[in-house]
Amino acid sequence: MKRILIIDDDVYIGDMLEETLAKEGYGVLRAYSGTEAFLILKSCLPDLVLLDLMLPGLKGEEVLARISGIPVIVVSARADVGDKVQLLLGGAVDYITKPFYMEELLARIAVQLRGGLGIGKAPLLACGDLVMDTSSHSVRAGEIPVRLTKTEYAILRQLMQNSSQVVTKSQILELISQDTPDCMESSLKVHVSNLRRKLREASGKDYIEAVWGIGFKLREE
Repeated sequence: MKRILIIDDDVYIGDMLEETLAKEGYGVLRAYSGTEAFLILKSCLPDLVLLDLMLPGLKGEEVLARISGIPVIVVSARADVGDKVQLLLGGAVDYITKPFYMEELLARIAVQLRGGLGIGKAPLLACGDLVMDTSSHSVRAGEIPVRLTKTEYAILRQLMQNSSQVVTKSQILELISQDTPDCMESSLKVHVSNLRRKLREASGKDYIEAVWGIGFKLREE
């Protein structure tokens, strides 16, 4: 499930966006200020950010300057062409003016999240102090690098990309089948056990929780 962080202090607009995005199958995170947004980004990286400019505390431009590796669509009432150009040059992948048509915003989101194009794809996945760099295929638990097999890495990547939910055994096998076609249901438990052990040895924490009879999920901090 792709996750979208809405950074907007307008409760009405935020609620409308959250309801629509949830119906479209997206996971939704909410922040009402730049400070709150950074607290969220420290624990879990979304796949895309919708950013308002007029925020309490840190302004949208300041927030944009501090976000890297995540596509940001600015959603603002400011319609000045100079503002749009400056923000697009400053790192935003798109700019849509309020009021907007929801169908248009959904289409712009879909373009940024479209698989296989590499547009705005975040290279880092993070859940607490567990960090995966998908560009270098490296994993750190705290500050300790963890060496994983190809299958262990593929399993962990799926768990981190779906960190807010339980991932069933069949889903894991289906999702990693292209990377590790040799992983079967009979061996999945062994791979997960080895993955949990390596992460635990690196940091002393047990990051992965088995949900009896269903699958696995990352433990909440």
